[in-house]
Amino acid sequence: MSVADRLTELGITVPEVAAPVASYVPAVISGHHVFTSGQLPFVDGALPVTGKVGGTVDAAVAQAQARQCALNAIAAVQSVVGSLDRVARIVKVTGFVASDPSFTGQPGVVNGASELLGQVFGDAGVHARSAVGVAALPLDAPVEVEIVVEITD
Repeated sequence: MSVADRLTELGITVPEVAAPVASYVPAVISGHHVFTSGQLPFVDGALPVTGKVGGTVDAAVAQAQARQCALNAIAAVQSVVGSLDRVARIVKVTGFVASDPSFTGQPGVVNGASELLGQVFGDAGVHARSAVGVAALPLDAPVEVEIVVEITD
C-alpha cells in the first residue's frame, strides 16, 4: 500500500508546508536523508494553542499538538522529495515541549508525533527519539518537532 493510500485510509490530508517564521527552509536533503526544521503545530497558518504544558496547556492537548507538528514535518519532507513513497524509514524524532517547571510528562506529549508517524509509515515509522522539556518555544508554541528521514533514490 502506498503512503498516499494509507493517508487516505486514515482520513489524513497532508497540509501545505508551514511558512518559515525566520531565516531557514522547512527541510533539506543531504545524501539519503531529509532533515526537517523544527515544525510548530500550525493549522492554516496559525497556532491553535499557546502556552506551557502542565500550566495553561493540558498534556492531552499538547499531545494532539505534537501530532500536528509531525503532520507538518511530513509536509516538509514531501515538499523536497515529491512522493512520500520515497521514505525508507523515519530515523529520528526530536520533540521539544514548552513545560511548566513541574511538568515531567514530555515523553507522553511527544507520543502524539511518534504514533502518527507509525500510523502513516508502518514499520518504517519506528524511530529513535528524544523528548526535551524547554522553558519556551517560538511564538509561545507548546510543542515543536523535527524529524530525520532516510529516503530511497
